Amino acid sequence: MRVPLPWLREYCDPDLDVHEIEERLTMTGTKVEAIHHHGVPSTDHFVVGRVLSAEPHPDADRLKVCTVDLGEQEGGVATIVCGAPNVAAGQTVAVARPGAVLPDGQKLGSAKLRGIVSEGMILAENELDLGAGGEGIMVLDDLTPDAEFAAGTPLAEVLPIATEVLELEITPNRPDCLGVYGVARELHAATGALLAPAPWSEDPGSAGPVAGAQVKVECPELCPRFTARVFEEVTIGPSPLWLKARLAAAGMRSINNVVDITNYAMLLTGQPLHAFDLDRVAGAQLTVRRAAPGEQVQTLDGQTRVLDREMVVIEDAEGPTSIAGVMGGARSEVAPDTQRVLLEVASWDGPNIHRTSSALGLRSEASGRFEKGLQPEQCMHAQAVASRLMIELCGAKLAPGTIDVGGEPAPPQVIRLREARVEAILGVPVERERQAEILRDLDFTVAQAPDGLEVTVPPLRRQDVTREVDLIEEVARIDGLERLPATLPARRGAAGRLSHAQRVRRAAEDAMVGRGLHEIVGWSFAEPALLDRLRLPAEHALRRVVSVENPLSDGQSIMRPTIIASLLDAAQHNVARNGPDLAIFESGTVYRAAPPDAGAEVLADEHHALGVLLSGALAPRSWRGESGQADFFAAKALLEALLDRFHVQWSLGPIDLPFLHPGRNAGAFVAGDRLGFLGELHPLVARAWDLDRTAVLAVDLGKLAAAAPEVVPFRAFGAFPSLRQDLAVTLPDAVAAAELLASVRSAGGDLLEQARIFDIYTGEQVGAGRRSLAVALAFRDLQRTLTDEDIAPVRERIVAAVTEIGGELRGQ
Repeated sequence: MRVPLPWLREYCDPDLDVHEIEERLTMTGTKVEAIHHHGVPSTDHFVVGRVLSAEPHPDADRLKVCTVDLGEQEGGVATIVCGAPNVAAGQTVAVARPGAVLPDGQKLGSAKLRGIVSEGMILAENELDLGAGGEGIMVLDDLTPDAEFAAGTPLAEVLPIATEVLELEITPNRPDCLGVYGVARELHAATGALLAPAPWSEDPGSAGPVAGAQVKVECPELCPRFTARVFEEVTIGPSPLWLKARLAAAGMRSINNVVDITNYAMLLTGQPLHAFDLDRVAGAQLTVRRAAPGEQVQTLDGQTRVLDREMVVIEDAEGPTSIAGVMGGARSEVAPDTQRVLLEVASWDGPNIHRTSSALGLRSEASGRFEKGLQPEQCMHAQAVASRLMIELCGAKLAPGTIDVGGEPAPPQVIRLREARVEAILGVPVERERQAEILRDLDFTVAQAPDGLEVTVPPLRRQDVTREVDLIEEVARIDGLERLPATLPARRGAAGRLSHAQRVRRAAEDAMVGRGLHEIVGWSFAEPALLDRLRLPAEHALRRVVSVENPLSDGQSIMRPTIIASLLDAAQHNVARNGPDLAIFESGTVYRAAPPDAGAEVLADEHHALGVLLSGALAPRSWRGESGQADFFAAKALLEALLDRFHVQWSLGPIDLPFLHPGRNAGAFVAGDRLGFLGELHPLVARAWDLDRTAVLAVDLGKLAAAAPEVVPFRAFGAFPSLRQDLAVTLPDAVAAAELLASVRSAGGDLLEQARIFDIYTGEQVGAGRRSLAVALAFRDLQRTLTDEDIAPVRERIVAAVTEIGGELRGQ
């Protein structure tokens, strides 16, 4: 929402500059997103001039050579070449002198036009961002007929040519701040500056029936209040320049005086209005009802909208004329020949307007306000402001009476604000009189109570302030949240701690960081083409995706079914920017649709996963030679570091994932349950993301937490040295190294502290179809130093176990 600062200062003018106002509003909850400058960057060199003569240019049919009196301070009379058709002698005009900078950044200088030097520019409205303008220049005599300005008067004293504008972010719970006066009230409370009387305090209208017009509301649950007034003898024409300038600064374009008045009143009060040409309202009666399924309305933007039963229309005797709360219809809009206007100001159900606007894909200034929940009392605020302007600017005659359907006020809400409760919530006391002052400034009615205050909530805040704690928030934000001390909340005996799953998640992330990986945070959304890029067949489980009903874009219309989706996108982004060496991980949620055999109560399968991607070199090059490249074994090393960190017994086994290299992948299992997968990407998949050889790893952290013990018992370090022996075992190629280690560890018993493979050999000496694995064995007893004799029977058991799986000791 854009609020021109001069307009705001009309109602509350603290002795602060724009940046101080920004700080006070932001610190009290009305956030200022930006400060814009509307109009010219500087008012220097813009003056009032008087045209002394306007003669045709000798060498150009459409140009005139004007002599313009600019006053003594601007050098007296200047020659200005002008192309406007309406320039004439005797006019008072706006002039930009050489050195002036226009809103588009153009800096003026003396210029020769068809042989004649022009010493400035006579300005039109659009050249100062004061309105759309036309083909002619501004004539100040016509715009301000009751005022006379001497030549040379600074133009800024006559016209708002440079305006500072506050762009506000109004939260949905504060529709009372969707008008300039509501923001002025906030500024009044935040600074203590005087607040001018409400602009609707003087209403030229009257109550009672209106002759010649009727309104009927058939759905009062969706239209709590409908008001209307009739204006006769209306003259349609351009708005005065001050109104055009104010609307332009607020981000709206000028249409005509009647439409501009409705927009002005809306910006001031926050309440939208709509003007009907009463002579185009068939039967002079409006009916508010639910739309019929498939009913059509042509709106002011020229589009035909198809409605449904949940939408509300305003119709006359010939059918719908408007979509209630969203946009008026073309059939009854105000036209240049309009003479009678019916001014409608109504209150609509916010959720219904939001649904209608979303379903039609049609947002307007009105719908954006109504959907936030305006109050019925605001209708007469806007009626009063608009009625006065219709009389002043359109020469209209206000017909007696006001149509008011459903205008019964809701009973006032009274909330007790206890002084002790304020101190308990905020951590510091706030004097009762200070509380009362703040609430009165915000338009609450306050009365004394034995333990605090009796506070009556104003109508415009009834949806936002419903409890005592809401009043405490009002007191705190105006008194100064930045002044509150840092205090701990009352614990009531509770002790906060991380759950086991949360501790596992953090430890897993720390383990990856400790291994030199960088964490990324990717999108949870993905594109449907992801499934084809991963080469997933139609029946694959990862094809059970969760679709987004209202996606941000087609490329983000499903939830990622695997954690590597966002890792691949991040890798592609980095590789495209000359970053081929990657070691990244992500910890996040993945989503899959519930399997067909799941119960109706199961909507989706979500779990938290840890994903890793390795690509390129594992370490920077050095004088000692190139480092290793990302491959299956690099990913396996990370998996081993992760799972051993949690003291779980795990194993690798076969897995069928189409996006992994068929000969370089494996599944990670704990007690027969698949915990995750690892492997190198299939070359076709890697090519789809513009990657070279790349390894990935994914682990279900929920399953890992279930398998990991919550408490790991302490195991004392041995005081006695270990005894190391090596075995060289030949095995058939079909026997996995993991099977060898499992057999060795099982046979080694308690004395075997460690078994690991440190060398692999293939060649003629071991025969075809076999390979030699060198296994380092470490034995230890915590009570004594072991000897070879102690180890001999254990070694025999290990050799026997190796023989059972087809192994042989080399050299035997």
